[in-house]
Amino acid sequence: MRTRSRGRSFLAVLFAGALVLGACGRDDGDETATTEPDDPSGTTETTDGEPGELTAGPGFDGETIRLGVITPETGIAAAIGGPLTAGNQVYWDSINAEGGVAGEYEVELVVRDSEYIPDTGVQQYNGIKDDVVMFQQVLGTPVTEALVPLLEDDEILAGPASLDAFWVRDPYLMPIGAPYQIQAINALSYAVDNLDAEDATLCSVTKDDDYGQTGLDGLEFGADAFGLDIDVSVEFRQGDQVFSSQIEALMGADCDIVWITALPTETIPILTEAVTRDFAPTWLGQSPTWVNALGGSDLAPYLEENFLLLSEGPQWGDDSVEGMAQMLADIEEYAPDQAPDIYFAFGYAQAWAAHQILEEAVSRGDLSPTGVLEASTTVGTLTFGGLLGDYVYGPAEDRDPPRESSIFAIDTSVEGFLSALEVNFTSEPAEDYEFDD
Repeated sequence: MRTRSRGRSFLAVLFAGALVLGACGRDDGDETATTEPDDPSGTTETTDGEPGELTAGPGFDGETIRLGVITPETGIAAAIGGPLTAGNQVYWDSINAEGGVAGEYEVELVVRDSEYIPDTGVQQYNGIKDDVVMFQQVLGTPVTEALVPLLEDDEILAGPASLDAFWVRDPYLMPIGAPYQIQAINALSYAVDNLDAEDATLCSVTKDDDYGQTGLDGLEFGADAFGLDIDVSVEFRQGDQVFSSQIEALMGADCDIVWITALPTETIPILTEAVTRDFAPTWLGQSPTWVNALGGSDLAPYLEENFLLLSEGPQWGDDSVEGMAQMLADIEEYAPDQAPDIYFAFGYAQAWAAHQILEEAVSRGDLSPTGVLEASTTVGTLTFGGLLGDYVYGPAEDRDPPRESSIFAIDTSVEGFLSALEVNFTSEPAEDYEFDD
């Protein structure tokens, strides 16, 4: 398996057993379980010495908690950043209507446009870092990677809207969801069970950057575990518009199954080239390859026949799942025009994760950036009512992300165009994958 060169040292800790400190989630019927605060009263002294209120500081004026969002409002990933941030906002709208965090402190999002450019993301981060208690959302592997050393220097927590396995062990990040590597491993498990992968020609097309490497790492691990060969692997660079050489290479190898790691703006020309050349393997797509606009495009018939998406959680509208039912109710109340969108659901879950950590910080009596950072190590297990898998927190070396994936077929007759073929399944190799770097 290839490894990546990193600009900073990540914790190199062998995967440890799960440390479950307690469930902490939003449940209108149950109280939140958290680790006991250092101060049993759950309060701290104010600047005038009066107990019972949290001290104001960066990002918290005593009444309102401000959270940073560094996301592409414009550029190649805006189609992801828009619904993600909308999901963040709807969650907090519902919580603020109930009084806010701990029923007392409303939350305000401070949103800045990264354009999906690392340098721009750094500039936007520096512009608001002293005005927020944490960064609830940072979208994209390259932008997150650029911010990691700054987060360490500033001792502030950030939630990556990116599923790279490297985030699992980083104490300054708040990852949620099964990592991309797990998606690829579970994709091969599904292919072995349902697509005769043992007798197929397995190939890949991935972006030539750290995001692309996440998919390739998982694919290589899974192929080794299932005794499969990756016959052809081709790459492309950000900004490429022509994909004839990549499709020619895949066609030349008679690829039957192709794993693809791309952004939607790259998925569209790649698959358009495949249609033009009458190349129709089974495509297995990493979750950010998809955007809802594909379901209403000229590519939709091809996708329905040939494309499967790896993601997590239930099919949109399945209100038998507690977290989905809660999200749908909040959409109806606060964003009735919101269309079904997997990125909206992820953004909603991100805010849910931040809420659980902020509740822990309040219980500890410290809403400063370092207090929120410390709360992330004592919060226990982040839960999402089945919208995403449970994520065991605690010290970074003890974190245990979910190992499950859902696989969706493209179906233009259902809400959101994604029909669940298998929900939250976990392969044995996914269970064995170690987050040790």
